[in-house]
Amino acid sequence: MPPRRGVRPNGLATLRRGGTVTELLFLFECATHEPPQLRPIAESLGLTVQAASHSFRRLQERGLAEYRDGRYRPSVQGVAWLHETFGELLRDLGERTERLHLIRSCRAVALDDLATGDRVTLGLSGGLLGARRGSTGPSRGRVLTSARRGDLVTVGELEGILPLPRGPIRIFTLPGESVDDPSVVEELRAVARTAKGLLAAPGLEPYHLLRRATDGPVQRFGVGPAVREASRVGVDSTVVLLESELPRFLEQFDEPEPPALTISRLGGRGGRSGSTRRGRDDPLQPGEERRKVGDRGRARGEEPRA
Repeated sequence: MPPRRGVRPNGLATLRRGGTVTELLFLFECATHEPPQLRPIAESLGLTVQAASHSFRRLQERGLAEYRDGRYRPSVQGVAWLHETFGELLRDLGERTERLHLIRSCRAVALDDLATGDRVTLGLSGGLLGARRGSTGPSRGRVLTSARRGDLVTVGELEGILPLPRGPIRIFTLPGESVDDPSVVEELRAVARTAKGLLAAPGLEPYHLLRRATDGPVQRFGVGPAVREASRVGVDSTVVLLESELPRFLEQFDEPEPPALTISRLGGRGGRSGSTRRGRDDPLQPGEERRKVGDRGRARGEEPRA
């Protein structure tokens, strides 16, 4: 059936409903050829005429196909369904394909003095791929060029798969009225002391306050892409931003397997409490926290969609 307003198709998961593939292909044939009979469609799809007739009736009942002027055609709603469903399939396939890398050799940081031919095991530390002498571990290979410890080394004959645990992202929001509250800097000092990996603050006010709270480096520009990339290589991130910017920031994590997000509100009136669930447009109260593990809807307090 056409997707309900506000509910996006789920890419490849859409095809799990029985008959969906046949219906998509049937309607595409109607859209591209507008055949006068069902037999050409049946032959093109490898169906019996009876099966093609059944597919047409199902599509017609849902307002997606019609027989008009002696031709089998998609309705306006049917064309929209084809566009949206194929578009979501293309996006989902692209994202999955990007994660299927065929790597025959790679570069890594030598964690030992390595000679050509040495067997090494590969691992991630601080987002950097390292090679250590040894033959055990989830990902292994053989040194192709000798290297001293700390240099880059080329590793070939790769075996196994290196697990890539997603680095969590902590988000701390600032209400607009709190940017002039001196106690916020003290809260941010506590945040900075517990921060691991990347510390970031998009926007002038959050960046200025966080720079007052720490002597460490603070990322200001390209924060969304930076923390996404850090998460993909297992690096934790801590982000401070204005509460009004939170919905826009979360849109950058609308992906099939988003990282774990913890969202807390700063404001100078007490510590953080346990997790809570709120509507997407409800502001957090001081001391309240909400968590996202798996999809943006849960981050915003919405019920997950089936």
